[in-house]
Amino acid sequence: MSYYVIYDGNCNLCVTLVQFLETLDKGKLFLYTSMQNEQQLTQWGITSQDCQQGMILIDANAPERRWQGSDAAEEIGKLLPMGSLFVDAYRALPGMKWAGDRFYEQIRDHRYTLFGKRDTTYQSAYCVDGGCKIGHD
Repeated sequence: MSYYVIYDGNCNLCVTLVQFLETLDKGKLFLYTSMQNEQQLTQWGITSQDCQQGMILIDANAPERRWQGSDAAEEIGKLLPMGSLFVDAYRALPGMKWAGDRFYEQIRDHRYTLFGKRDTTYQSAYCVDGGCKIGHD
């Protein structure tokens, strides 16, 4: 089973989180493509307007199964070792899901101001299309 993570390759925070996942997973469960890879996104029927709503997670075995924004972040968390315990506990607390969704939206909408914008788009060594560069920045 594998999943595709679509992230903003120009966002410092997004790239840092992808690099963290790369270190943990080593491409076993997650493969990545940036929101700037329009050719790949077109194959999935994803537009730049779709990307404005935040990161996207796609089930590679059933591409119609998708999560976006804070739901994608939570699903990624659940897929990590022991992550389900934390996500389930978070979701069980009254009001936390709502607050988490609002927090995600604020970070998403102000990510460049808060964390900066990269000069070049980050490409993961564990990319979806197999054509990624090995020595990444």
